[in-house]
Amino acid sequence: MATPLRNNTITAINGFKVGHATDEKARTGCTVILCEPGAVAGVDVRGSAPGTRETDAIRPGGLVEKAHAVLLTGGSGFGLDAAGGVVQFLEERGVGFPAGPVRVPIVPSAVIFDLGVGDPKVRPDREMGYRACVNATNAQVPMGQIGAGTGATVGKGPGLQPSNGGVGSACRVLKSGLMVGAIVIVNAVGNIVDPTTGKIIAGAKDPELGEFVNITERLSEPRKNDQFQVPNTNTTIGVVATNAALSPTEITKVAQMAHDGLARTIRPVHTMFDGDTIFALSMGTHGAPVNTVGIIAAEVMAEAVCRAVKH
Repeated sequence: MATPLRNNTITAINGFKVGHATDEKARTGCTVILCEPGAVAGVDVRGSAPGTRETDAIRPGGLVEKAHAVLLTGGSGFGLDAAGGVVQFLEERGVGFPAGPVRVPIVPSAVIFDLGVGDPKVRPDREMGYRACVNATNAQVPMGQIGAGTGATVGKGPGLQPSNGGVGSACRVLKSGLMVGAIVIVNAVGNIVDPTTGKIIAGAKDPELGEFVNITERLSEPRKNDQFQVPNTNTTIGVVATNAALSPTEITKVAQMAHDGLARTIRPVHTMFDGDTIFALSMGTHGAPVNTVGIIAAEVMAEAVCRAVKH
């Protein structure tokens, strides 16, 4: 059974901070999840068009087991430049993987494509990544169109009007003390569905009728060349975190299970037009079965997706 939290976002878990940097005029930004003591990290990529950094470094069996931050950013591949600012911030504080005379901060990163929303020539850069770190706190995460979610949209297709996406976060704590949280940047091809009601709460609308359109049905309809052309302005990326003590293999399994939260709320998801990526971070000493952590991770991820569009 879950216990109520005053801060029911990912920063309720000790050791994690979140910071946003936002360019409202250009409609882009980035969001950093800091875990400076180092968190055992895993990742699972399900979409077919990802933009990522250092995902191979944190796969099980590698030399590096811990990450010191995760960057979620707009700007497509250009936005990965913001990771340099996160690395700089951490290096200045002596945080990183020991490598001879230096410490190398490990900052896995993922991007969304938001270049079609604001100014495509303005993307998150090193300065913006550094600023997101300066802004990072353990206070409740601001949600909606902020940080990496500034230019996020959901529900896309020719002749349709998308809805705003954005940043969402949620956290759950069990009576045993186990905590699992999530933060997500929702920028999907598909519509967002409330899993408790089955109703669309954000997504593609018919511009004339003002009603939601079922994107899944549109994708299933035979059209010219048997393909429903969708603008390349998609991808949902996020992080799940826990105070459970898990191994690299176990935390990677949690990242895999967390994708179920996307599948419950985004329809369709994991398409050729998406680069859906979820990172998972373990920092703590709480003993908990990996299955329990993964099940809750899927639930809080689904809740975070709904919060993103509701804000």
